[in-house]
Amino acid sequence: MHPSMQQRNAGLAALRVRASIATTELYAMIGKDQPVPEIRYQVQSKGNAFHIVERSTGKVKGFRWTWVDAINFAQVLEARADGIKLSLSGELK
Repeated sequence: MHPSMQQRNAGLAALRVRASIATTELYAMIGKDQPVPEIRYQVQSKGNAFHIVERSTGKVKGFRWTWVDAINFAQVLEARADGIKLSLSGELK
């Protein structure tokens, strides 16, 4: 990857961490629990396949033939949306 892209990715990751810390501190200051983040991707059965649907847009992001594979793919998409690079084998990258 180009060095300027790596710098940008590192900067964005640092900003995400700072935003998360600030949010945690804010809720601690006001004495409330943080809201639980909503699930972004939902697995829906369509015939003999399982569609992974983004809940905010209703768009199908992929499909799998078995329920276990569909759930695993949905979890990978959730992790990627949170900024965690994960492969389908479960290894961190």
